[in-house]
Amino acid sequence: MAFISSGTTILDNGAFSVGLGGLVLLSEQTASASASIEFTSGIDSTYDVYKFEFINIHPSADGANLMINFSTDGGSNYNVTKTTTRFYAYNGETSGFTLLGYLTGVDLAQSTADQEFIRGIGSDNDQAGVGILHLFNPSSTTYVKHFIGRSSTAQASDYAEDDYLAGYANTTSAINAVRFQMSSGNIDAGTIKMYGIKGS
Repeated sequence: MAFISSGTTILDNGAFSVGLGGLVLLSEQTASASASIEFTSGIDSTYDVYKFEFINIHPSADGANLMINFSTDGGSNYNVTKTTTRFYAYNGETSGFTLLGYLTGVDLAQSTADQEFIRGIGSDNDQAGVGILHLFNPSSTTYVKHFIGRSSTAQASDYAEDDYLAGYANTTSAINAVRFQMSSGNIDAGTIKMYGIKGS
């Protein structure tokens, strides 16, 4: 007879076990007028996928973008070469101001620059941005490192924006640190959580 143990494993008469997979919270950081938030530990070969959750990211500068970059040296340098693609949809609070399109000039082509993720966040007291980013197999020394993300923003211009990001860090070195910072000003408030995702 099968049963579930600790919510992660199925056992059948003790003869074998099968993992169910699941999220494991590894780290959580809350900003308070922070120049950046960096995850410099816990990104290793333990998990094949790392998930970052962005909760109510609020900038000090109106219309600032949350930017991402990666490191292969534990955070001494954030300058990994990236190729990315971006598209978005938005709708204004008063309607009649809508668009679905590719974000030309926001993508990167073999660039070490920071990648824009959550775009144009308003700094009004009730405005913030949220999102999810997945980083795949960052410890591989064979393949490039793929990532995909999606974000929702209360924009500085008073419209809702839905953004999609995908790309890869073009390196066969292991990525072991990730940095998030605003394009201008500080991360005034907000929380970023990092999870490891267990395989089956």
